[in-house]
This record gives sequence, C-alpha cells and structure tokens, in this order.
Amino acid sequence: MTSEITLFVNPRAGRGRGAQAARPAAQALRDAGYAVHTVVGEDAADALDRAKKAVDGGTGALVAVGGDGMVSLALQAVAGTGTPLGVVAAGTGNDFARVAGLPVRAPAAAGAVIAEALRAGRTRDLDLGRLGDRWFGTVLASGFDSRVNDRGNRMKWPTGRFKYDLAMLAELAALRPIRYRVQFDDAPEREIEATLIAVGNGSSYGGGMRICADAVMDDGLFDVCVVGPCSRTTLLRVFPRVYRGTHPAHPVVTVHRAARVRLAAEGVTGYADGEPVGPLPLVAETVPAAVRLLS
Repeated sequence: MTSEITLFVNPRAGRGRGAQAARPAAQALRDAGYAVHTVVGEDAADALDRAKKAVDGGTGALVAVGGDGMVSLALQAVAGTGTPLGVVAAGTGNDFARVAGLPVRAPAAAGAVIAEALRAGRTRDLDLGRLGDRWFGTVLASGFDSRVNDRGNRMKWPTGRFKYDLAMLAELAALRPIRYRVQFDDAPEREIEATLIAVGNGSSYGGGMRICADAVMDDGLFDVCVVGPCSRTTLLRVFPRVYRGTHPAHPVVTVHRAARVRLAAEGVTGYADGEPVGPLPLVAETVPAAVRLLS
C-alpha cells in the first residue's frame, strides 16, 4: 500500500467544521508517517472526479472529511475498487460514521483510528446499496420523509434545520397515504398503501433517527421499514420512537428483509444517504463487501 493518503474534504460541512476537522485529521496521519494529499472540488461533480482520479492513481486510502453527503460522494469513488475508505465525521448528521462505530465530531481521534488501521492493515468489509450506478451506505428514504426533504429544499427561507421543521409541519397538514408497488427479491409485486418506506443498509438517517433499527452493514440484506397509513396523531406518536429504535413495536410499522427491493409510486422522490437520487420507481440491491472501511 502506498504511503500517500488522500484527504477528501468538504470545507462547508457542518457550518465550516469540515475545514477545521481536516487539520487535526491530516496531522494524525502525518504523525504516523503518511503523506497527505488534500482534494477539495469546486463542486460535487468536480470533487468526485478528483477523488476518482486519486483512486485510479493508487492512493493508499480515500479519507472523507465532512458529513454523510461527503461520505456518499466518497463511496462513488471507492466502491468495488478495493481502495480503503476512512471517515472523519464532521457534518450535521454523521449517520454513516455513527452506525459504523467511528468517532463523531472528534477529528483527531478519527485520524488516529484511520492511521492505526492503516498501520495494522485492518479494514472491515461493509455492504453497500446500489441504485443502478449510484451507491449508498445508510438508508434509501421515500414517502413522507422524502417529501419533507423536497419541500425543505425548495424553501428559500428560513435557513438551516428550522426550514425542515417548517417543511415537516406543512407535510403533516397535507398527510395522505401513498400507493406503492413493492417487490422484495423474487416475490410477486404487490400494492400497498404506506406513509413511508425506508430501505436500510445501515440503521439510521437524519442525524440518529434509527428508522431501520436492526439493520447491520455486513449481512447482505436490507431491513425495510414500512410505516403504513396513519393519522397525523399516530405519526406524531410514532415519530419520537424512531430515535430509540422502538417504533417497529407499533402496529402501524412492519419490517421486511430482502437483498433486492423495487419501489414504485407516483410523485415520490427517493433520497439515499440524504441526497436526492431521483423519482420512483427505483431498484435497490445489496452488494456484499463493496467497501473496505478503515476502523
């Protein structure tokens, strides 16, 4: 393995924490004897192109510094290549790092974990979800939660998390069940009504919401959480349970396990790792051991 490591940085992650996190992480790697090359793109497409070039050029590891969006971008560069991935979680949600048991908002500690893993040649093989040529590490969301994201992304004001709180209130006022067509593996397609369907390679999204509470990232299967049709009152009762991962006990929630999931519905956008991936229909497939994580 080459001793040059690529630091893949989103300087704007976590309201500027990404830029601050890069320095102690890089120092931890240099102290361990590694040369560090930093990649910062002009935009997401340029950043990904630079990361792919680093991987193709034989970098010893690609280390994503930022939030889940940056990790998702890094996955597009390293998935299936054998190049190890390191994560310095410095964003708002940090679900990938949290689920993988990595330090969160502790860049020096995260850098030390990566350096030690590189020294020991220690990696953990994790599954990824694949949507065509797009990879994801945590959750594919669709339905009520993705509509909240859609609305929040359209809002010019206010800024920050508050606009998504307002978007949630607006979507609650317009709450209605969605008619899905769903297929798990090779079972017959069926029609169901649901408030949302989440396909989890990992267990959480949205900064610690354990929507697919029992999902693990190395078992070759998705956990699929289906929240059935429900009233606003019921949804508000179920919602707080998601943070504890106890919502599957509620009668309105069912959980399925499958390696391949097809979701179709009119007017619904899919979000993977918190990023929009396009309208349904979408087919998600698990790919075992698709990424080597430094941990």
